[in-house]
Amino acid sequence: MVLGGGEADGTGCALSGRDAAMDAALGALYGGAAGGSRSRRAAGERSAGLGGSAPNVARWLGDIRTYFPSSVVQVMQRDAIERLDLSTLLLEPEMLEAVQPDVHLVGTLLSLNKALPETTRETARAVVRKVVEQLEKKLASRTRATLTGALDRCARISRPRHHDIDWDRTIRANLKNYLPEYRTVVPERLIGYGRSAQSVKKEVILCIDQSGSMAASVVYASVFGAVLASMRSIATRLVVFDTAVVDLTDQLDDPVDVLFGTQLGGGTDINRALAYCQSKITRPADTVVVLISDLYEGGIRNEMLKRVAAMKGAGTQFVTLLALSDEGAPAYDREHAAALSALGAPAFACTPDLFPEVMAAALEKRPLPVP
Repeated sequence: MVLGGGEADGTGCALSGRDAAMDAALGALYGGAAGGSRSRRAAGERSAGLGGSAPNVARWLGDIRTYFPSSVVQVMQRDAIERLDLSTLLLEPEMLEAVQPDVHLVGTLLSLNKALPETTRETARAVVRKVVEQLEKKLASRTRATLTGALDRCARISRPRHHDIDWDRTIRANLKNYLPEYRTVVPERLIGYGRSAQSVKKEVILCIDQSGSMAASVVYASVFGAVLASMRSIATRLVVFDTAVVDLTDQLDDPVDVLFGTQLGGGTDINRALAYCQSKITRPADTVVVLISDLYEGGIRNEMLKRVAAMKGAGTQFVTLLALSDEGAPAYDREHAAALSALGAPAFACTPDLFPEVMAAALEKRPLPVP
């Protein structure tokens, strides 16, 4: 798309009014001066037209929200933070109030968590809470409905009511009773879905890599963890790790507290995290462990694989998500992913919309809906 600009960019058509304002907003971020990026910044030159002050950036943020749709604003905000080194300006309350909240902004704020001054901390929490509430509103109902259905189906009964009959399993169980002359199966034995009681039926352990590259996944996983924890029939544990392991289960009633309890960045010791999770499993056959990590392991690789094999051997369902986000194909350790797949624990990226189906399949011990 050509909007024009200085000397009409050779088009002979100068811009005015709203078009000129849109071009100025784009030029401030993506204009020729921004093209110098890192090398020019290293030389101490200006890299774009936003200036170095929060008021200038705040005005620009207001402009792009006026001229562009929400999805475009989020992309431009993300590019501004990356291209123009504006992370430090997020430490100012005025700047945060001007930004449109989204998952990527939350990830940036979490990476700055320890550096946030007191004057900014409450504003930052308000921004994070707004995003979390939006995600909960979008994801919670479908997640609860999908998993409740899965838990109901886990409770098989032999004398089901008509609407509770599992026809697929019933037909397979009665194939020996096929009558060729009538071309039908006589269902001597009915198999049906039970209705799960309110007591705990399954245990879920979310084990989340909090390295910097997993920021969006941490946000989504925290929201899903809070949703799972609200279901009485699922006992949910949430564990985050880098080279250390932190159990945030007691904060699951408020995902904002969970997110501010994480520290994005640092190394990765998956083996240590899995050792902790393994120690918390009391009912292996009724437990699902979800490892959310790019699998770049800084710990003991062979021990990590042995732990996964041991958990699966005991009957635990093990799911490896390379990412839990809408960001597309992630970077990950392909060797470790292949090794886990060989153990029967396929590693794949998962969008938030698919996560309820993945969890339902794991709870029912059926093949996972790998994209």
